[in-house]
Amino acid sequence: MLLSIKEMEVKEVRFDETFPPGELDFSGSEVTQTVPLHVLGVAELLHNTGGEVRIKGRMTTTVEAVCDRCLGTARFPIDAPFDLFYRPEADLPSEDEFAIDEGEAEIAYYKEPGMVLEDILCEQVQLQLPMQRVCGENCEGICPICGSNRNETSCRCTAAPADDRWSALRNL
Repeated sequence: MLLSIKEMEVKEVRFDETFPPGELDFSGSEVTQTVPLHVLGVAELLHNTGGEVRIKGRMTTTVEAVCDRCLGTARFPIDAPFDLFYRPEADLPSEDEFAIDEGEAEIAYYKEPGMVLEDILCEQVQLQLPMQRVCGENCEGICPICGSNRNETSCRCTAAPADDRWSALRNL
């Protein structure tokens, strides 16, 4: 769905959309949407700001990713608000490097004719996921010796003894 700048010049654009699993492109992110993503919100052109746009709403869905500890499936329910600000790409400084203040770090840029809601949602889903994606608080991970998933089977592997040539350094 295109959030058209021309339409926002006349009125705010309200959206209430549902995207079934597989419709949004999460390629390259190792995330799979398992239930429909529902989003409800509004996009508006802020007057007297030189074309700045505000997109505010709430999205709900559930996604799956690979657990970082055991390589099993980790589920992440998402129910999150978003409040985003965009400026026209023409406002982007032409220099390769430029200083920004803390407030400008929260602003993105758009290109005419507007923004694609699906792209915004994919980005927001990624931002809602934790840095370390684990299937559960007590995930025991994979045994570094035999490679078995410690959540499914218990192994009796013991860690190999440390190299004794370094034992003198332990006393320092």
